[in-house]
Amino acid sequence: MKSNRYTIVVAAGSGRRMGAVLPKQFLVVAGKPLLMPTLNRLHSFDRSMNLLLVLHPDYFAYWQEQLEAFAFDVPHTVVAGGEERFHSVKCALDTIISEHAVVGIHGGVRPFVDVNTLMRCFEMAENNGSAVPVVAVNDSVREVQGEVNRAIERSNLRIVQTPQCFHLAVLRKAFTQPYSPSFTDDASVVDAAGYSIQLVEGNRENIKVTTPEDLRWAEWTLSA
Repeated sequence: MKSNRYTIVVAAGSGRRMGAVLPKQFLVVAGKPLLMPTLNRLHSFDRSMNLLLVLHPDYFAYWQEQLEAFAFDVPHTVVAGGEERFHSVKCALDTIISEHAVVGIHGGVRPFVDVNTLMRCFEMAENNGSAVPVVAVNDSVREVQGEVNRAIERSNLRIVQTPQCFHLAVLRKAFTQPYSPSFTDDASVVDAAGYSIQLVEGNRENIKVTTPEDLRWAEWTLSA
């Protein structure tokens, strides 16, 4: 029986902040391109999960070469991405036929999401329509506006992670909106469409590998 769970793995970006020749999702970490442990983690959580990998079309052939070179056999479907993350997610949503699907949207460079976070996300979304993993802010924070800055109560703040999970019907309606630069993640798109967002506990290790420092930490953790 085909699963109604989908995860869109977004990996169509250029990775400019990493300062590398290849986009960060293709950088080899602990012996494999970073995308592979991400896909492995999702597949290990639910082997019937439908995985949709969104790539820039220029990297389709390169990814196929990597699959063969590393004998990587986690089942997934490659989808062409768009100009912004918003458009890439929309392209992947258009390929989903099951109207009763629950869809997670996950960053391709987040290989450290744990099984408990994935379970909380999908179960909350299945029961309540949405689920976004978050972790508390431990450091003191200040808001800066020009030359003025002020302290903000950190207990009211949360760091947002992925996968962000929703009923497909919610996403279909939300992604009919015109693109806005304020759409920094999928929850902001759904929020702008008038839906409430349910928060669940994430795991602090579930970082987005963005900088060379992150890459070194990922190398150490995956090697260990």
